[in-house]
Amino acid sequence: MKEAKIINDPVFGFIRIPRGLLYDIVEHPLFQRLNRINQLGLASVVYPGARHTRFQHSLGAFHLMSEAVLSLQQKGIFIFDGEAEAVQAAILMHDIGHGPFSHVLEDTLIHGISHEDISLMMMEEINRHFNDQLNLAISIFKGNYPKNFLHQLISSQLDMDRLDYLRRDSFYTGVTEGNIGSARIIKMLNVVDDSLVVDHKGIYSLENYLTTRRLMYWQVYLHRTCVAYEKVLINMLTRAKDLVQNGQEVFASPALHYFLENNVDKDWFINHPEALKNYEELDDSDIWCAMKAWRHHEDKILATLSTDMLDRHIFKVEVSEEPFEETHVESVAKEISARMEISIEDAKHYMMSINTISKDMYNVEDDSIAILYKNGDIRDISEASELLNVQLLSKKIRKYYLSYQRFE
Repeated sequence: MKEAKIINDPVFGFIRIPRGLLYDIVEHPLFQRLNRINQLGLASVVYPGARHTRFQHSLGAFHLMSEAVLSLQQKGIFIFDGEAEAVQAAILMHDIGHGPFSHVLEDTLIHGISHEDISLMMMEEINRHFNDQLNLAISIFKGNYPKNFLHQLISSQLDMDRLDYLRRDSFYTGVTEGNIGSARIIKMLNVVDDSLVVDHKGIYSLENYLTTRRLMYWQVYLHRTCVAYEKVLINMLTRAKDLVQNGQEVFASPALHYFLENNVDKDWFINHPEALKNYEELDDSDIWCAMKAWRHHEDKILATLSTDMLDRHIFKVEVSEEPFEETHVESVAKEISARMEISIEDAKHYMMSINTISKDMYNVEDDSIAILYKNGDIRDISEASELLNVQLLSKKIRKYYLSYQRFE
């Protein structure tokens, strides 16, 4: 018989995966694929330690889910053993549909379908392989199961996904301000009227959690250099796709080539079973391997962008609180066009990028966290907190990014 798998995680210590269904999920090839996909995409360009994988994150989220289920059970919240195993299975597989470089693929090689949609497709494939043992897990993941709080543990403002990635990303980037008290928050979780609430004693941990999340977004996830490097990657893949669809020969693995030559969207996934099979073959190494060949391609634009990626020659980036003047954008495009001897249209389309990035720290509609008082009253965190000013927190921060090829 198989023994339980014990994994020594640098963030949470020993994580125990019991033999049976949960062990089999971790051993499945589609879960092992997550070992080949970095959690933070290209953030290692700024934070060299950020090389951790979706595999590690999924195991961490599973560990926190196990802790949350146990904590709720100890408070008298009735969770069957089968429900506990199902919600643990669901959180294990919540990111299974991610493609290479985090969300980049969703904007370039595929359109109109999210990694959550693809995760569900993969879950259903694994479920068939496991003779429908994952029916309950899939029902909870989709939010169809009567106990809504179990779905909230997977997807909500206080889900185990967020609690892990903030802790884990803080650890691997070295941004110590991002460390959150996940254990304290989990111990303070409770359920009222089938919804997750947090005991009032945990309010300070929640305040730290919300401020930390904002810091991590602007300091790590939306760091100007990370954004600029990602734009190089997106433009490179876009150029490769355009060349292939115009009949030019471009080296790529069979799986990558499939997405370069076809315009794959949600309907395509539904009507072409081979699309999912090719997607399952994709990981970070397909892209890195391709760009090593593309840097020698006769197409100047593809070769330049691939060399930029490999040699860390990142787009120059300007950040503004106001939209960029059209005359400035035109001036940049003309210089790139002259320097590279390409058309202004190609310069605008491939060698530069204009983006608007906005992020709320707190959205009254989406970020509601219910605080439970001893007398049974429930108030939103924005009302209960003395530290968090909801009007200030709800103010949307918007930044404008102009990224473009540098020549120095």
